[in-house]
Amino acid sequence: MRTAGSQPVEEGAAGIMSVTEIALRLLISAVVGYLFGSLPSGVIVGRVFGNVDPRAGGSGKTGATNVLRTMGKGPAIMVAVLDVAKGAAAVLLARFIFLPAGPGASLELQNLSAVAQAVGGLAALLGHNYSVFIHFTGGRGVATGAGALLAMTPLGMLIGVVGLVVVVLLTRYVSLGSITAAALAAIVTVVLTLLGHDLWPHAVFAVIGSAFIIASHKDNIGRLLHGTERKLGQPAT
Repeated sequence: MRTAGSQPVEEGAAGIMSVTEIALRLLISAVVGYLFGSLPSGVIVGRVFGNVDPRAGGSGKTGATNVLRTMGKGPAIMVAVLDVAKGAAAVLLARFIFLPAGPGASLELQNLSAVAQAVGGLAALLGHNYSVFIHFTGGRGVATGAGALLAMTPLGMLIGVVGLVVVVLLTRYVSLGSITAAALAAIVTVVLTLLGHDLWPHAVFAVIGSAFIIASHKDNIGRLLHGTERKLGQPAT
């Protein structure tokens, strides 16, 4: 906050920023979010652990599940942490740097900041699944989406993770757990928003991000329906 005479002026408020400046800030959030999401954690970790490319085996994806199958638990945990971190980073940069809304900000500015966060998070998801650094290949966006939602709506992310764990423990299908987690996270975020505990841009992110993640599991859904999906612990083919 800054003051001009005796009247408080909210720095960066929507009434002060021009439409062009707002659009530029949203564009920066999108570009930086995409670049963060594009960082191919699975490929980077694979090079550190024996120069293995996870895309060469299993599902051909770069996410933690395929890294677990192709390289083992240690590398898979590292990839999961890095993927969560890049999703969270895309959102936090938008919140605190690109379009911040400080303490006491107007609802309009809070919503603008939330839009930037949602844009950054969705761009990170896109980058993770279609990374510019590895010829537009990538993963399925589960961990990156979880990281973005963690920075926006922690409760939605937490309930999604609980759903994932329960489903995987019961069925040993990571893909089914991931689909369940994405759907649960979206539902919880929308409910929180309807109850006035969250902002609509976060709910929009959760719904679009969830749909994007579920769509990225299209091949898994086909295998689940045909009973040919690999279970957790089964080796890569």
